Amino acid sequence: MGFLRSALVFLWMALTVIPFASLIILATPISSADSRWWYLARPWLRGAIAAVRVIGRVDYTVSGEEWLPNSKDNQRIILCPKHQSTWETFFFASSMPHPLAYVFKRELLFIPFFGWAMACLNMIHIDRSARGEAWNKVASLGERLMDRGKWVIMFPEGTRSERGESGSYKTGAARLSIATSASIVPIAVSSGRCWPRKSFRFIPGTIAVSIGPPISPRVGESSADLMERVSNWIESEMRRIDPDAYPESERPPDVKREEAALSQALEAQAAAARAAQGGITEDSR
Repeated sequence: MGFLRSALVFLWMALTVIPFASLIILATPISSADSRWWYLARPWLRGAIAAVRVIGRVDYTVSGEEWLPNSKDNQRIILCPKHQSTWETFFFASSMPHPLAYVFKRELLFIPFFGWAMACLNMIHIDRSARGEAWNKVASLGERLMDRGKWVIMFPEGTRSERGESGSYKTGAARLSIATSASIVPIAVSSGRCWPRKSFRFIPGTIAVSIGPPISPRVGESSADLMERVSNWIESEMRRIDPDAYPESERPPDVKREEAALSQALEAQAAAARAAQGGITEDSR
């Protein structure tokens, strides 16, 4: 049954991406990139997340939304989410109050319909083999797009990581933050528990999304130090929202369990004290 549900979700995506992508391509000469985003790309992405939720039985919760600037605030923002599955690439584009500009490898542009539509949405595609040229493009185009109201989104691990593991955090987002005085919003996402890496099968459950406070570069701070602050927040939060994925020694304290244990210990001490003093318990009255 789980396989069938997953197959139905991917079938829905495959059948609907062609007409939506075609509309984006056809509308490009006569509309703005933002219009194509709000009225064509975003509805399809929302539909994909809804299909995963309704058919695949993968729900989600979001905390920390108060840290996000509102739709009228045009400060420069770089989103840095944990990357465990394809789910978050759809979710953030479907839910953020600003259009997003993804930084992605240019090979994705050659995917029929999906990649062609991405080419029409003013994002940042790079040639990873030309690193210096790629960085210059990210810096210049990223700044221009942010000043037009877009938020840049970069997955700092570069690729999807296994649940319970931490990939190597690249400094690209930190370099862009320092170069443009943009704030980085760290985001923890436990999508690996419901849509494992390199899997085409959904595991029913709830994905937790936790948005952290914006992190701004300090005067004289290196990109490595800035990214270390970002990665520390993300990885610490991952152990809070998905503790079962990590060794017990790495999990944060379970406050409720500790409170229950303390209450039991105090009650045992009180009972022992009553017994030692020959006190009368409620049951013996």
